[in-house]
Amino acid sequence: MRPIISVVGRSESGKTTLLESLVAELKKRGYKVAVVKHAGAEGFEIDKEGSDTWRLTRAGSDAVAISSPTRVAVIRQVEHDMTPEELVRVVGWDYDLVLTEGFKKSDTPKIEVHRKQQGKELLSSPEALLAVVTDERLDVAVPQFSKDDIKGLANLIEQKLKMEWQEEDTELFINEARILISPITKGILTKVVLSVVSGVKGIGEIRSLNFLVRRKS
Repeated sequence: MRPIISVVGRSESGKTTLLESLVAELKKRGYKVAVVKHAGAEGFEIDKEGSDTWRLTRAGSDAVAISSPTRVAVIRQVEHDMTPEELVRVVGWDYDLVLTEGFKKSDTPKIEVHRKQQGKELLSSPEALLAVVTDERLDVAVPQFSKDDIKGLANLIEQKLKMEWQEEDTELFINEARILISPITKGILTKVVLSVVSGVKGIGEIRSLNFLVRRKS
């Protein structure tokens, strides 16, 4: 799975503004980036009352997708607050990096946005931190950046990408839950599946492959 990094911080700390600048910088460097925002316990609403998607969702559809030549949106009913790893399956696989806003309780590496006026205590534990974006020097053993040093922060992320990049990566999900498998098992699964599908005519280069088995109860 491609690296996932969560940008966290208190309300009004500047998380979205930082993400805007960071995405623009990473895109300039040629990376394909996806962003996932966590809405919190209060939930959210993206389809207006009375719209077709609103009506179909309230009619009981488990998922509603709306598509145009340039955009697609999916409204899907879920049974729990999905983790960043689970959400990557919904967003799609073909990205170099997934940045999230929020998910402070997740296991993903964190970039915390800190403002002096909000107090010195950070939300993230030291071992969870990749970096801190701050307007004052803090006593933490991770790289610290000003909100204007977007290039420096992007350099740090780029180093992480190069360390974690794999030529091939395989993930296994059973009943919507991600199953941790050993590198040996990953290698076997990848070779078996690719050897089977590579003989199919007309498919061209295989950049990504999703294999789904759904059994009726």
